[in-house]
Amino acid sequence: MRRFFLSLMFAGLAQSGLAQSQAVPCGGPFAAFVSDLKSEALAHGRSQTTVDAFFSSVRQDPAVLQADRKQGVFQLPFVAFSRRLISDDRINRGRANAERYGTVFDRIERDFGVDRGVLLAFWAFETDYGAFQGDFNTANALVTLAHDCRRPELFRPQVLAAVELFEKGQFDPRKTTGAWAGEIGMVQMLPRDILENGVDGDGDGKVSLKTSAPDALMSGGKMLQDLGWRAGEPWLAEVEMPANFNWSLTGLDTVKTVEDWQALGVRPRNGPLRSGLGVSVLLPQGHKGPAFVAYPNFRVYFDWNQSFTYVMTAAYFATRLQGAQVFDAGTPDQGLEGADMKTLQTRLQARGHDVGGIDGILGAATRAAVRIEQARLGMAVDGWPTPALLAKL
Repeated sequence: MRRFFLSLMFAGLAQSGLAQSQAVPCGGPFAAFVSDLKSEALAHGRSQTTVDAFFSSVRQDPAVLQADRKQGVFQLPFVAFSRRLISDDRINRGRANAERYGTVFDRIERDFGVDRGVLLAFWAFETDYGAFQGDFNTANALVTLAHDCRRPELFRPQVLAAVELFEKGQFDPRKTTGAWAGEIGMVQMLPRDILENGVDGDGDGKVSLKTSAPDALMSGGKMLQDLGWRAGEPWLAEVEMPANFNWSLTGLDTVKTVEDWQALGVRPRNGPLRSGLGVSVLLPQGHKGPAFVAYPNFRVYFDWNQSFTYVMTAAYFATRLQGAQVFDAGTPDQGLEGADMKTLQTRLQARGHDVGGIDGILGAATRAAVRIEQARLGMAVDGWPTPALLAKL
């Protein structure tokens, strides 16, 4: 679920936290590392019996590290990514689930203020409505990633949380499976999130995120509320942009009222925009592609997943499930992918920009650097890197 920290390849993840990670034990002989984890778990109040039983079967999993470094789908631009993930069948199944679990969604909207379309979209994207929840051994995955020295400060607490779940009878280190990054269940929650936000939605006395849709959905709703979701407010809406527009005003850094944007020529495409809220105009593929306004709730999505493309697509899909029409793709300029994107990042870095790593992913840092260079070169400042920009650098 909260994959915002799970890979340096995820867009928007900067390499802040390096100093932090250096202070967290990692690497070295795996057996010694596990021994250190056991000592820390004991210091956190777990019993010797629990700790010994949890770690007795833990093994390092090379496949987890391979999966961590291989996420090519996030290199796709928004239009292609959304078309890959959103289909009529997925929309129809989402609406069928909305009806099937209508009383559950009513409770979520009443208790947590999260719209059913938002959770349905995450449920669809994370596990295809529970059909595939991952087959990696969760304990092995978490310990492997905690041992890996790229982000130990992010995964070590998840290991300790998993030990606590085990002690509570909610986790089996030998049998619990999920995603390569340690997420569990229908909406893919990490152990620490389960401890903090797990809800027994079906009233059977257990929090069963793998087998109970009410538990998973209620837990997801509670977590979004905890992250700051504002009840009854929208999150994203498609708009039409005027031809003559100051494109440098677009992006999450600029917030204006709906009325101010409309005075600048921004028009809704799916009915009236909610007034009285500060919103930003987003151009996921530049000023010739689709355009949206993002409300405050949109920012909560980044606590679920820091990939801008994923967030845009999940938020858009939620609006589709609520009746919005297919976006107008426009005619965006060709973007950069793979080696060309890495070349761009290398040149931007050479000019003194922090691009968050040469990874071939159009993340927040790369977009920010692109906007600076577009302004310097007299190009449309929309954050969309093109071959024309690359040629000018």
